[in-house]
Amino acid sequence: MEAEEGRVRAIVSLGSNIEPRVEYLSRAVDALSSMPSTKLVAASRVVETEPVGVPPEFAHMKFMNQVAVFETALSAREFSKRMHEVEDAFGRRRTVRNGPRTIDIDLVDFGGMVSDDPELTLPHPRARERDFVMGPLAELGLADCLDCPGDSGVANAPGKER
Repeated sequence: MEAEEGRVRAIVSLGSNIEPRVEYLSRAVDALSSMPSTKLVAASRVVETEPVGVPPEFAHMKFMNQVAVFETALSAREFSKRMHEVEDAFGRRRTVRNGPRTIDIDLVDFGGMVSDDPELTLPHPRARERDFVMGPLAELGLADCLDCPGDSGVANAPGKER
């Protein structure tokens, strides 16, 4: 899953716990694919998962989750900005921490970039702790993509030696 020259592999995690959950995921992947200089490379299957870290009154609201891999010529900041625009367009409201959401899109990895900027922390600081991220990454053959931050991410693609 090597990115084309001049492009970076961006891995995102998507989740929704407000109906129509699967439709929100599908439409969000389509919207991300429509960003300039960006194309979908792979997507995991959609899985239903228990909520993690939500307030008790929302604990009954299961999530549908998916991981998608894109190639993009956008910068990490521009990609992230446009991801948040997709969330906003789908009615994402951040009124309650870890509350219900039409769509949640997290940038898990961006070409192996390492950043501790509070506005763009890469790789995603909690991705390794979340089965709803790591399971779909494993399905795509990318379970170790977070193990070597700072490289291009290509060295961890299937069929590539370290």
